[in-house]
Amino acid sequence: MIVTEVLLSIILATVAAVIYITYRNLTYWQRRGIPCDTPHWIHGNLYGVAKTMSIGEAFTKVYRRYVGSGPFCGIYFLQNPSVLVLTPELTKQVLIKDFANFTDRGLYTNEKDDPLSGHLFQLESPKWRVMRNKLTPTFTSGQMKFMFSNVIAVAEQFVDTLNSEMVQSNVIEIKDILARFTTDVIGSCAFGIECNSLKNPDVIFRQMGLRIFNDHRHSSFVLAMINAAPSVARYFHVRLRPDAITDFFMNIVRETVDYREKNEVQRNDFLNILMELNKGKLKFDNNADEKGLTLEEMAAQAFVFFAAGFETSSTTLSFLLYELAVNQDIQKRLRAEILEEVEHHGGKVTYECINSMPYMKQVISETLRKYPVVPHLQRKAIADYNVPGHPNYVIEKGTTVYIPVMGIHHNPEFYPAPDKFDPERFAPAQMQLRDAINWLPFGDGPRNCIGLRFGQMQIRIALTYLLRKFEFCTCPKTDIPLVMDPKQFLNNTKSGMHLKIQAI
Repeated sequence: MIVTEVLLSIILATVAAVIYITYRNLTYWQRRGIPCDTPHWIHGNLYGVAKTMSIGEAFTKVYRRYVGSGPFCGIYFLQNPSVLVLTPELTKQVLIKDFANFTDRGLYTNEKDDPLSGHLFQLESPKWRVMRNKLTPTFTSGQMKFMFSNVIAVAEQFVDTLNSEMVQSNVIEIKDILARFTTDVIGSCAFGIECNSLKNPDVIFRQMGLRIFNDHRHSSFVLAMINAAPSVARYFHVRLRPDAITDFFMNIVRETVDYREKNEVQRNDFLNILMELNKGKLKFDNNADEKGLTLEEMAAQAFVFFAAGFETSSTTLSFLLYELAVNQDIQKRLRAEILEEVEHHGGKVTYECINSMPYMKQVISETLRKYPVVPHLQRKAIADYNVPGHPNYVIEKGTTVYIPVMGIHHNPEFYPAPDKFDPERFAPAQMQLRDAINWLPFGDGPRNCIGLRFGQMQIRIALTYLLRKFEFCTCPKTDIPLVMDPKQFLNNTKSGMHLKIQAI
């Protein structure tokens, strides 16, 4: 009887403690007088995410509700009190001015058990700073020129493949074929390997590319819990990716490095640069740590270059071609600019050619404005932070800060009629009237996207080759408006993207 009473007392005390902690967590912002929505007791303010709306849409709704109320509002990521930035001033402070206090993203890494998680996007300082310094020379304009010919070769294959597929039907699901194009580009520029997914969609690189974003070791809820308590996940040796994906990329890097070293092979690609870093042939700014990269570190950087490079560029290109199909006048104007510039450069597509088209730059910028592939940015406070000019707004140490890129890009105060596709927003005169911090497809500050030059080059080359040869139109299979997939973290459509393509 006594044992039963003791056990019952322990259970009741445990339940009471859980209720109290939950209550304290979920009233954090209310007790501080910071605006916030009433949270769900398990999901926080993310109830319905991945079912009825994407996380980008969830953040956008909260942003629209509270913008103008202060520098930030409160949001609960599960039971974790987090910050949603509402003003350009605080965005600038977090990303640029006070970056030293928001260096980390607060994402889960476990290099020991899950080596591919140790890549630049997820690493925390000081490892992130050292790795960034090492990799910065990789993405200079000079290195882009070295990789340019590799991308051109794949673009020429892309045109041939598209012509072949149009023999069967001129209504094509362009997202898939664009992903095959960018897979071949990244395979060539990252690993020096001819993937040939344009010719054969079932090749291993294409399948692994699909698995990176579709095969998950854990559910969305478990992933959220892992990121909410990373130290606990590391204690239990939690890995993020299926073993098959990790094994594939580790093996491909190991085998390629071994082959090149034994045969003294040199290529103008990302892996060759990593190998030179590993041997100490390339120097970087941080002289305090000039050790070479381990094989695991090389594999992790090659992995994220592949994953980010093929998916973000193919998604952006598919949205861009969709808008050109809907807006024929914009397509005609862009084609005219391309034809004129190529002719001006002797009929050849050169590095200087693709970088001398101002209207193309405007079209790409507007696509990234309307359809930011990454819908929000994430940072973590290293120390308590008092928002300048707002004494009641304090971001405590360890708090995650979210910047709602999609919400900012669709704010009519910055972009009137935000649902309209209008490249004139990025004409030089218009850009001078708008704070640059309100366009964030690549982030900003020291931790912006290191591969933005490569992504822009890949997109410009693809557009140059496609619009010289083909015209893109809508068809009965085209979803107007587009239906977005709530299950995807990155902005993406639910059922592909079908367009009618005609040879010119």
